Amino acid sequence: MHPYMNHIQLGYFGLLPFLACVFWPLLLGSSITAIDTFTYYSLGILAFMAGTLWRAGEQSYTHAVMAVLVVTPFPLLALFDSSVVLLYLALSYPIVLVFERGMAAWQNYHKDYQKMRYILTSVVFVCHLFMLAQSIELTRG
Repeated sequence: MHPYMNHIQLGYFGLLPFLACVFWPLLLGSSITAIDTFTYYSLGILAFMAGTLWRAGEQSYTHAVMAVLVVTPFPLLALFDSSVVLLYLALSYPIVLVFERGMAAWQNYHKDYQKMRYILTSVVFVCHLFMLAQSIELTRG
């Protein structure tokens, strides 16, 4: 077992609430509660992911700014429709991955951890698109 195995397992376990919220409308019907639950969980995970970019003394000024910029709009998101928030979140996860890949520490990560980050980012992005569609559908009806 390599040293990143716990990180990889934790990453996949963190995906379960995203998937549960996506399947919630299929099992119980569409609801604002499912969208809100998904959104709040996503906000928390994104803040955590942005925190991984914050490596005091190790990152460039650009990476430090990006770590802050990803989470700075969180309070402002309360002013927007859930569709706008979900779109913001959907786009933020790939942005965090791009900046994480640009850090020197990325080269030291095990290839299995790097693969996991691509898979999780892709699945989370698609989950956001599903929830965005749910949000749009609920606002129409």
